[in-house]
Amino acid sequence: MGIITVERIAELIEEAPGWALVALTMPQEGLREAARHEVASHVYNALYALPVDGGSQLPLPL
Repeated sequence: MGIITVERIAELIEEAPGWALVALTMPQEGLREAARHEVASHVYNALYALPVDGGSQLPLPL
């Protein structure tokens, strides 16, 4: 995973879906809530998602 820094979080927020970033400023509470959830999900998944090995690792028998 790596070290979580303010800079990394800022990069992830910048990479969040554009609609969510714009919707954070909307007057409708429901839209702002959906946008907050989308941005938070994007940041969380980028920081804590399990890495994909691409099938290059051989499975071991149990």
